[in-house]
Amino acid sequence: MNRGKVRGHTVGHVAALAVIALVSAGCGGGDDVDLDDPAGGEGGGDAADGGNGGGSDGGTLVAAISAQPDQFDPHKTQAYASFQVLENVYDTLVVPDAEGEFQPSLATEWTTSDDGLTWTFTLREAVTFHDGSAFDSADVVYSYNRIINEQLANAYRFASVASIDAPDPQTVAITLTTPTPALLDNIGGFKGMAIIPEGSAEATDLATTAVGTGPFTLEDVGANGVTLSRYDDYWGDPALVDGVEFQYVSEPAAALTALRSGDVHWTDNVPPQDIEGLQDDDQVELGVTPSVDYWYLAMNQARPPFDNRDFRRGVAFGIDRDEVTEAARFGAATTNQTAIPEQSRWYHEYAPFEHDPDQATQLIEQTAAQSPQPMGLMVTDEYPETVQAAQVIQAQLAEVGVEVGIEQEAFATWLDRQAAGDYDAFLLGWLGNLDPFGFYHAQHVCEGTSNFQGYCNPEVDELLNQAAAETDQDARKALYDQAAELIVDDVSYLYLYNPDVVQAWVPGLEGYEVRADKAINFETVRLPE
Repeated sequence: MNRGKVRGHTVGHVAALAVIALVSAGCGGGDDVDLDDPAGGEGGGDAADGGNGGGSDGGTLVAAISAQPDQFDPHKTQAYASFQVLENVYDTLVVPDAEGEFQPSLATEWTTSDDGLTWTFTLREAVTFHDGSAFDSADVVYSYNRIINEQLANAYRFASVASIDAPDPQTVAITLTTPTPALLDNIGGFKGMAIIPEGSAEATDLATTAVGTGPFTLEDVGANGVTLSRYDDYWGDPALVDGVEFQYVSEPAAALTALRSGDVHWTDNVPPQDIEGLQDDDQVELGVTPSVDYWYLAMNQARPPFDNRDFRRGVAFGIDRDEVTEAARFGAATTNQTAIPEQSRWYHEYAPFEHDPDQATQLIEQTAAQSPQPMGLMVTDEYPETVQAAQVIQAQLAEVGVEVGIEQEAFATWLDRQAAGDYDAFLLGWLGNLDPFGFYHAQHVCEGTSNFQGYCNPEVDELLNQAAAETDQDARKALYDQAAELIVDDVSYLYLYNPDVVQAWVPGLEGYEVRADKAINFETVRLPE
């Protein structure tokens, strides 16, 4: 797809993410990995070191984001808006860089046993939490056991973990029941696996406060935004700005206006229809890169007729993905019928659902409970592309016997309804995926923690579980390819497209890097003079 010329700091690292599982598995066989470089983790200053031309240290960076965080407990939230904030507040043991390679963060090195079943992490010394307490191995054991024992959102990432032990204050040993090539991604791919102080969940309301080890502290939470302050005792290079103010601006045009006027310094809420024009706009620096995200429609298989595979397939044949993608993203996306984008080595080309209204009508008429069949489609205006996509889908499905009612909710309500199974169908995206385990496992195994649609195919379970433990990368890809085809054929998710990351900032802002995984890191940013 021709993305044209893009001004500003543009990064195109998605292809490098293709090797992410090789990196994840590359610590096996008893090898040592010693990457003890304080600048190598998220607190590093490499970007800023190269940008000392015209910027100035200090000041408050103002960022406009489209949605309001639902909460700030990193182990419980699944909202991207929350992680946009928490990315700057918490740390994980390891962290992916912009190229998708895992680097040290709270762990400085790690080794694996010859059989691949024991991973030993050496922890960084002289690290303190924002409450002043010292970080050590007990905090890691507590954090991971909290996720496991309370079966929190990311408990599935520990499915192969037999035990987590702390032989001494600077060492953590993770013992596995089976080799797990995605382990580094599972514990470090995003801040849902953040390390919190031992006992903090009982002593503190983590939904409204935060106690991390990251470069910024959570200072103030209001109805219109969140304020962070620089943590001067951060273990890495201190942030260059004094703080970050996140403002909630759900309307993309309003966010762009605020950016042009100088009221905000950065936003990822860019109107897709304006991307081409912004490339020559002197008031805006634009960054665009393919992402590792996917957007999809899911139908509630606990409700008829959405529990009928043929009905779901009829819907899949009734949707023209190219039209949906164009309406939602104005060309800043690539249509895809599977989850993993084509830049990845894990990509599998499989597209069985060409737009075929006749076949769609036949399948829907055979399986629908009514004619036309009503279908509530839940979206949120805090992610406007879901509304735009839903409007196109509504028109397309009306032609094949499905009467779509668009149900627009605040995102917090959207999440509550999804968790309660209170919907017919919904539109949303999965953001920041790296390893294929993250793309498919929790969403599609029968008892998956993110399987809100209620899909269950024992053959898919077997394939995904085998793939999760397979250390040969070619064999692993073959297993995921087979699972992906079944998931697509069964319409567990009706995949639509892989979007580009589109972000914009004021001219002269230095040290910011657009990432394919959409991690928002502001500690290396220097404001314009």
